[in-house]
Amino acid sequence: MTRFASPATVRRIVAVQRTATQLRLFSDSAEPGDAPGFTVRESKRARRLSIKVYPRGRVEVVVPRRTPARDVREFVDANRDWIRRSRESFAEIVPDEPFVLPNLVELPAIKARYRVRYERRSDAKSVSYRCSNDVVTLTGRTGDDALCIAALKRWLASIARKEFLPRLQALSAQTDNPFERMHVRGQRTCWGSHSSSGTISINYCLLFLDPTLLRYLMIHELCHARHMNHSRRFWRRVGRFEPDFRRLDKALGESWKMMPAWLGIH
Repeated sequence: MTRFASPATVRRIVAVQRTATQLRLFSDSAEPGDAPGFTVRESKRARRLSIKVYPRGRVEVVVPRRTPARDVREFVDANRDWIRRSRESFAEIVPDEPFVLPNLVELPAIKARYRVRYERRSDAKSVSYRCSNDVVTLTGRTGDDALCIAALKRWLASIARKEFLPRLQALSAQTDNPFERMHVRGQRTCWGSHSSSGTISINYCLLFLDPTLLRYLMIHELCHARHMNHSRRFWRRVGRFEPDFRRLDKALGESWKMMPAWLGIH
């Protein structure tokens, strides 16, 4: 669910942006009566403020660059009731899933599963990972959940780079849709993208989805090599290589349900 700033709010923010300081991030707050906990993400493309409420209750405010923190806070306060209703609406359909570090990670897209082991070192200040066969071992300050999650995400990105590139190259040849390079990221707002320079970015979270959805996403992004838009010509080209694209596109849009809570995506 997303809510945008009104035109009047946008005009006021634009007027003060020239003297704005660097935007700081807000973390969740437990203070009684305080505004709902939220994080802020600056976007070069954003022209106005917007609020996104994700299925598990995470609230993200997307803002233009150099937006003053006070304007962000005012915008969130003005939409406090809408945020509450959105969270309540999601709570009715999304089961509560408490945060727990995983002992087993299943990656359907590549038909693999990994056991996760934690080796704590009291003098360590970070967490590293190593992977051998089907076991991922985290070593270091494993009592710090955030450091463990960061290490697991680095591992997922490394797996995705290894597994995704040959698939993307094969589909590129099959569909006659070229690309220059592939990046793997952990985007919170999209599954993939294709830049004008020919770089395809793919979300490592696709590892948690069905292989057919990974293949569809790759075909979708590859077809942007011919059409950098979502015109009828673009969709006709996608349909040449994936006739069931409408169903798959809808399924991909609903696949947030497949993401484990520990990833913190939603």
